[in-house]
Amino acid sequence: MPLIMIVVKFIKKYFVNIVAYLTALLFAYAAMSKLLDFENFQVQLAQSPLLSAYAGFISFAVIFVELLLAILLCLPKTQKMALYGSLGLMSAFTFYIHTILHYSDFVPCSCGGILEKLGWTEHMIFNMFFVFLAFSAILIKERKENPNAKLVRPVWIAIASVAISSGVVLALFLSSEHIIKKENNFVRRYFPHPIVKTANYDLKVNSYYFAGFDKNNIFLGNYSSPLTFTVLDTTLSSMKQIKIQLDKADYNFKNLQLKIEAPNFYLFDGTVPVIYKGKLGDSVARQISYKDAYFTQLVVIDSTKFALRTQNSSNRHYVLATLNLRDTEKVKIFPNILEKQLDGVFDVDGRLIRNSGTDELIYRYSYRNQIIMLNNNLDVLRKLNTIDTIKVAQISTTKLSDGKHKMNAPPLQVNDLMTVYNKVLFNQSNLIGKHESRNSWNKSVVVDMYKTDQQEYIGSFYIDAKKKAEITNLLAYDKFLFVISGKEIIKYQFRNSVTKHYK
Repeated sequence: MPLIMIVVKFIKKYFVNIVAYLTALLFAYAAMSKLLDFENFQVQLAQSPLLSAYAGFISFAVIFVELLLAILLCLPKTQKMALYGSLGLMSAFTFYIHTILHYSDFVPCSCGGILEKLGWTEHMIFNMFFVFLAFSAILIKERKENPNAKLVRPVWIAIASVAISSGVVLALFLSSEHIIKKENNFVRRYFPHPIVKTANYDLKVNSYYFAGFDKNNIFLGNYSSPLTFTVLDTTLSSMKQIKIQLDKADYNFKNLQLKIEAPNFYLFDGTVPVIYKGKLGDSVARQISYKDAYFTQLVVIDSTKFALRTQNSSNRHYVLATLNLRDTEKVKIFPNILEKQLDGVFDVDGRLIRNSGTDELIYRYSYRNQIIMLNNNLDVLRKLNTIDTIKVAQISTTKLSDGKHKMNAPPLQVNDLMTVYNKVLFNQSNLIGKHESRNSWNKSVVVDMYKTDQQEYIGSFYIDAKKKAEITNLLAYDKFLFVISGKEIIKYQFRNSVTKHYK
């Protein structure tokens, strides 16, 4: 008898056992691969665009089910039940990959283990092959056990296994999407390669900061030389410096800062109650406000109106205010926007910025997970949350005899730098999320993206940094992200996975 006939006869006789043992070997190998690199498996699962919210539970459940089925497939009494289970599990994996390829926000990196070298499409074909084997083995086993019985019942059970397992994946996907975007439990979703470095420029010193931008230029202020501002074209190829002259300069400035809202530029120092304004192209800045208000932060609303963060004179708590130079009562204080939790100073500390594309203001707390959206009159439009779980500022302070507050210990800072463009907020977080790579976290700055018109987390990305402290400024504009890192300004370009969220 030819060898090929012997092989065919052997396969026909032992087909069910061959499929069972081969599938058991696949499950056992896959489960052991995940166990041996469990932390990385959880990290990869947390980056799934379908199942991120359930990475913790699913990482354990998949390994347990794979090992259990591997054992049951090798036992004669449980083999048939395990084949139905294998059909369901492989169908779930196949449906998961199909959904990844056709309906997810992005396609993540392929998984490791036995399929490390396969792409997602090849991976799906591989799974479909095992689905076919399991289905065939079930029918053959049913025929051997009941030669005269019809196969309608096992076919319907097999179809039910496929439908139920795929339905579970679909339900988890829909639920996970809602949790990740609306009710996130601190699981980040990192887009694959969302930014690409395109240019850099050596600034020579590390005292620069972003003062503003227009379509063609980035404007830089310099803490060491506050009366000089720098114009750098957006291609980072040409740079020029402009000296500013003050019409009145006999003040003891401590922290003179520059902001540019074309066609005007503004100089101010909140410890000295003075604001200057000049025209771009004219080096003279003229005093437009004096002794109207002391402040710690200023945002330009228009040429005569500003949003301020200042201190309430009665209790020294931080409050937001407007300064309108056209009004008789120039300063209007809004004491109830910033919500005191402990001391009214450090616990409400944060950053105030303006979204130039929407004429909205944003105040984001530094020590808790809240963002406040305001209009130009400081009416609260909505309150949003970052994805971390720090709702109450974790700080300890003491009130001194002069009314000032002092930190007793280093605080837990939740948020750091931020920038906004076209209803997308880019927020630097200082807290590591669930199932994240400690190695990647230690050598990078993490930026989380949120929509500003509703409560929705979009995703995250890394910015490489030798030291996190070297990154001192972020500026998002159109398709680009500009970063000041130490003595260098770096230009990144956003991929479509980011810009598609612009409105």
